[in-house]
Amino acid sequence: MLAAERRDHLLGLLARQGKIVAKDVAAELGISEDSVRRDLRDLAAEGLCQRVYGGALPASPAVVDYAARKSVAPDGKRKVAAVAAALVRPGGTLILDGGTTALAVVHALPQDLACTVITHSPTVAVALLDHPRAELFLLGGRVFKHSAVACGAAAVEAAQNVSADLCLLGVTGVHPEAGLTTADAEEAAMKRALSARAADTYILASSEKIGTASRFRVLPWEKVSGLITDADPRDAVVERLTACGVEILAAG
Repeated sequence: MLAAERRDHLLGLLARQGKIVAKDVAAELGISEDSVRRDLRDLAAEGLCQRVYGGALPASPAVVDYAARKSVAPDGKRKVAAVAAALVRPGGTLILDGGTTALAVVHALPQDLACTVITHSPTVAVALLDHPRAELFLLGGRVFKHSAVACGAAAVEAAQNVSADLCLLGVTGVHPEAGLTTADAEEAAMKRALSARAADTYILASSEKIGTASRFRVLPWEKVSGLITDADPRDAVVERLTACGVEILAAG
C-alpha cells in the first residue's frame, strides 16, 4: 500500500472508530508498527490527529487561537451556554473559566442576577461589568494570550484561596478514554486548580470537541459532575459516556 493510501486509511479509521491502535493497523496492513507511527507523526504534524500511547485519537479543532475560536461553532456554544447559565443560582458563587464558550455563558446570564463570579479571564471579567448585581473577583497571574486567561504559579496560588458552589470549565477535547484535555500544560493545571475549589464542576463542550483529544489531560471523568453539550445524544461517544455513568446535560 502506498503512503498516500495508508494516510487515507488512517484518516478513515479515525473518522469511523474514533481512534487508531498502531499494532492493529500494522497487522491489518502487513507493515511494521514503526511505519504506522511514522505515518501518525506526519498526520499529527498537520494537525489531523493527536498521538497517544499506542496510536492516535482525533485532534480537536478548538486549539486555534482565541480570535479564531470565536468563529468556531458559535450556535453550539450559545446552546451550551444557555444550559450552563441555568445552573447558576441566585446568591450562588460561580467559578467561570475563560474562552469563547465561557464568554457566551456571561451573555446568557440574566443581567439582574445577584451572584458572585470568580474568573481568571480578563475578557469574562469585562463582559460581567454589564451585570450590576454580580460581584466579580478576578484572579491574576501571567496572561496566556492564546486563551486570554491568567495561568502559572501566581494564578494557581490565587485559585487555591477561593471556594464556590459551581465551576463551569472549558476544554478542547472530550474523549471516553483520554478524558478531558487541553493543548497547554499550564492552562490544564489552572483548570484543575479551579475545579478543585468548587462543589460541582460541569464541562462546557460544543459538539466539535466530542470524541477529540489534545496533549494535556485536565481531569478524569470521575472528577466532574457532568458534561454540557449540544452533540446528538445518539452520537457514539455520547452514548459511551452515558454508559460509563457520566451525566450529560443536553443542549440540543
